[in-house]
Amino acid sequence: MDELISQITTIARGMWKHRWRGLIAAWLVAIVGAIGVMAVPDKYEASARIYVDTQSILKPLMSGLAVQPNVEQQVMMLSRTLITRPNVEKLIRMADLDLGNASKGEQDALIDRVSKTLEIKNVGRDNIYTLAYRDTDPEKAKKVVQSLVSIFVESSMGSSRQDSDTAKKFIEEQIKTYVTKLEEAEARLKEFKLRNIDLQTTEGRDMAGQLGAISEQLRQARLELREAENARDAAKKQLDAERATNSKNLMSDTSASISTPEIDSRIDAQKRNLDALLQRFTEQHPDVVGARRLIKDLEDQKRKEIQELRKAALANPSAAPSNNTLAYQELSRVMATSEVLVASLRARVAEYDARYAKAREAMKTAPQIEAEFAQLNRDYEINKKNYNDLVSRRESATMSGDLDNATGVADFRLIDPPRASPKPVAPNRLLLMPLALLAALAAGLGVTFLLGQIRAVFYDANAMSETLGLPLLGVVSLQVDDGSAQRRKSELVKFLAATGGLVVVFGLGMAALFLTSNQAG
Repeated sequence: MDELISQITTIARGMWKHRWRGLIAAWLVAIVGAIGVMAVPDKYEASARIYVDTQSILKPLMSGLAVQPNVEQQVMMLSRTLITRPNVEKLIRMADLDLGNASKGEQDALIDRVSKTLEIKNVGRDNIYTLAYRDTDPEKAKKVVQSLVSIFVESSMGSSRQDSDTAKKFIEEQIKTYVTKLEEAEARLKEFKLRNIDLQTTEGRDMAGQLGAISEQLRQARLELREAENARDAAKKQLDAERATNSKNLMSDTSASISTPEIDSRIDAQKRNLDALLQRFTEQHPDVVGARRLIKDLEDQKRKEIQELRKAALANPSAAPSNNTLAYQELSRVMATSEVLVASLRARVAEYDARYAKAREAMKTAPQIEAEFAQLNRDYEINKKNYNDLVSRRESATMSGDLDNATGVADFRLIDPPRASPKPVAPNRLLLMPLALLAALAAGLGVTFLLGQIRAVFYDANAMSETLGLPLLGVVSLQVDDGSAQRRKSELVKFLAATGGLVVVFGLGMAALFLTSNQAG
């Protein structure tokens, strides 16, 4: 602690030794600072206030039909991005600030200075914006603010329309792209369906469903075939019994007409069945082909039986049976109908067998085909959905643009027109003058400190011995007489007077400056 106090005392003695040089430096800095403060040109501020009304009665009514942008956010973003180089250049031309600029460097410097001076502030949360600019000429400042108000309103009115047009153009391009995609997807889907037309069903079943349906139809057809065969066998037994009963009735006249009621009834029944089949199917249908084949076989059988009966009647005329009873004819008709039904069901079973075999063979490639169809269908549905959404958005964008044209983005109201302040707002000389005084005092102290360090003097014998590393033999003290003491007092008074004079002069200058500013206000 003693060593620190000793160092401080030594520094203070060195500064006191060069006090007059420091005081001269303080006076010089004070004079230069005062002149500099008074030489700074006065700046006047021009300002205007704008209220942005973002409410519209049409917007709640058009909710859900048109896209409604966040107007408050747009205006806030516009206020933050308005001070750009193109806008500042336009502002300089509108306010005629570039009339005295002869070079590009001067133009760039003017643009930078205006950009740093312009202010756009949002006052609170009521969409009130303050536009301000400072300049040495109040009329220029006012003209700049007027031009800035015009640019602010014009930029806000044109941005929404430009965004709407850009959005519509982008959506139109996307719609054209998706139209091409839809056409390509439809072509691929059509080609796939034509290539696999045999595997398609009206019910929309997959291959497993088709195989199950065919299997069920085959099982039902086989059941009906067994039922028809049982019915035919029963009718045949009854017919055989009737023939046995009528076997004793012989023909007495060999020339009597020979009839085959059983075969005739079967042929009639088969022909009626053929007519019914032709009403439902074509000539190439298996049931129709089978019915025609059965009729031909019955007619051949009839001819053979007539020939055999004729031969038997001629050989033994008394052995020809009489088959013209009503029971025999009815049983013959039933037998013929059963034969027709059995033949028809056999053809149906054969057809279903073929379909079942074909379906089982198609099952081997069905998963790949179904996966390909699902992929094609999914791609088509996605493109179709996106296309419909884009068309809907295009209509919404068109309606939004019409809404903006009808109502405008916002209503700009000029609350306070551009006005320049009657007195300068800068510089604040009442604040700069005390700062200049403090700078002067700091400069004086700094000069004395530097001189004390540059031209160091030992004020303590022990410190000198320790610094030089030499033994101390003795110390000679200075005896101050009355004249020297009187001179020291006189110098101290002069120094204090000079220092006080500096403070007093600054005080008088501050008072005069204060009175002048109040009179100007």
